[in-house]
Formats: sequence, C-alpha cells, structure tokens
Amino acid sequence: MRTDSPTTGVSRARTSGLVLALVSACAFGSSGVAAKPLIEAGLEPLHVTWLRAAGGALVMLPLAWRHRALVRERPWLLVGFGLLAVAGVQAFYFTALSRIPVGVALLIEYLAPALVLLWVRFVQRRAVTRAAAVGMVLAVGGLSCVVEVWAGLRLDGLGLLLALGAACCQVGYFVLSDHGSGVEEGDAARPPADPIGVIAYGLLIGALALTVVARPWHTDWSVLGGSAKLQGSGVPGLALLVWIVLVATATAYLTGVVSVRRLSPAVAGVVACLEAVIATVLAWVLLGEHLSAVQLTGGAVVLLGAFIAQRSTPKAPADDAAPVAGSTGPAGAAADVSAR
Repeated sequence: MRTDSPTTGVSRARTSGLVLALVSACAFGSSGVAAKPLIEAGLEPLHVTWLRAAGGALVMLPLAWRHRALVRERPWLLVGFGLLAVAGVQAFYFTALSRIPVGVALLIEYLAPALVLLWVRFVQRRAVTRAAAVGMVLAVGGLSCVVEVWAGLRLDGLGLLLALGAACCQVGYFVLSDHGSGVEEGDAARPPADPIGVIAYGLLIGALALTVVARPWHTDWSVLGGSAKLQGSGVPGLALLVWIVLVATATAYLTGVVSVRRLSPAVAGVVACLEAVIATVLAWVLLGEHLSAVQLTGGAVVLLGAFIAQRSTPKAPADDAAPVAGSTGPAGAAADVSAR
C-alpha cells in the first residue's frame, strides 16, 4: 500500500495554503469594487459597511457560538477588534471610496505596517531596525506619488484623510492581534486566541457598534432592489451585496485564516499584499478608475515599503513579559486575523 512521505504532505499543505491565500487576497480585493457601485447608486457608505458587517456576522454566527468561551476569556480583545479592525477600518475605507478611487484608498490603508513602526518607536520606546526605517520611508515616498503631492493633492482631501483613518484603525488591529497571540500572565502561559473566533465576534461586535452609528433603519432599501452601474452595465444591487457578504467577507476571512495555518505568517503576509494590486486592477477594468503611470509606480513602492516594514519590525526581547506590537511582526498579525 502506497503512502505519501511527510515531505509530500508538507508540500501539498503549502500548495493548498498558497492557493487559499490567493483566493483570500482576490476576495478581499473585490470588496471595494462591489461596494462602490452601491454607494454611487444611493446607499450611504456607513449603511454598506453595516450590511457587510451584519451579513458577515450572520454567516459566521455558528463559529461564534463554537468559540463562545472567548467572550469570557478575552472580552476586551473582542471589543477592541470589533470596534477598530471591523467597524473602524471598514467604515473609514468605504466612506473614502465615495470620494477617491478604490486603488488609492487601499494603498493608503497599506501604510499601516509602516505606521506600526511609529507605535513601536514612540509608544513602546523600542529601537527599530534600519531596514524597517527604510521600509517606512519608501511607503511614505510611494504614497506621495500615488496622491501626486506636487500637483497640490488632486485627489479629494477628505477622502485621503478617511483612508488614512482606515490605516490608523489597521494599526490598532495589528496591536490587538499581537495581544491575542498569547501572553504570559503570572506563571501560567495564556493560550492564543483562536483567530476564527476573534473574527466571528469581531464582525458581531462591529455590526452592533455600527448599528448605533449608521442607523440602518434609514437605509434606502430600494437600491438593493434595483440595479447599480458597473462599467456601464446594470447589476442587481442585491447581487453586489451577496458578493460582499459571502465572498469579500466570509470567504475572504476564512480562507485567509486557513492559509496562514498552512503557510508561514510571513509568506501569507506577502501574498496578502496582492490585495491592493487586485483591487486596483479590478477598479481599472470594472469601474474605469485609471491610475497614471506615476501613481502605479508609487503604489508599487508603497507595497514594497509595507513588505519591508512587515519583515523588519523588531521582535520583543526574550526577557520581556508583556507582548508588544510586532512580537510576531505585522506580517504575522496581518495574516493571522485579517481586517480588511
């Protein structure tokens, strides 16, 4: 009877993990392209955000019940993740989409890994490596090309600030993900929080928080019953919402979590960077949002800087009892629990 060698099994796991990571990046990258037509058709950005979070929470409710022990063990982690990583990131990102191109909004959000370095340096007062500093400089320089600062910021200023708000919320998500990766409390090691449970409760708490802010009872439900324009063609609004909930939320989160368990966090984090590329290409093809050659070059530099920052964030000292942002590195946090 023929049996596969351990090496073959590892190779298959890595291959399937890579495929799942690519599926996750494509699914996440499609969220803005599906949401923007709904916003342009008349739905408020916050209402789209609430529908995504509430729909995702409903789909993942069985997983939340399965990991209900987290409510007792990590209540503040779940609340922080729901408010920042789900409600904050998505609300700022979708609102930014109503004012600036999808690709630009997502590229600005990808400043988050570089901004984590500021947290490490000035809040935790830890030195950062030279490579990490270079990554941050590249990310900021690339962003200046994306927004064309020499032309007096041709893009909407408020839209840029909203996208930057999404990046700042993403920083909070990185820090919370690190605190959920397992900490020492007294003499007993606290086990890491299961990322699937954190995602499920994050969506649930985020949806509850957004209910207060978005007031979904004022949603123009007729938009979902009608059609939205996608590259000049009419697409049912309900179909776009179903895509956002089932593909860009539930499928994206679950495939991302499973992929990280089959790949290293660093590899999964690199693949996740393709999300910005995929979103830009989809927006170009489906929404007609063309970026200039300079903006595309700047976007590539932003992703390069984010990658270097992810790989170069300093690890916590061995004698440090308290967890810090970057003890697993932003790439690890990003891959463990995605926040887009």
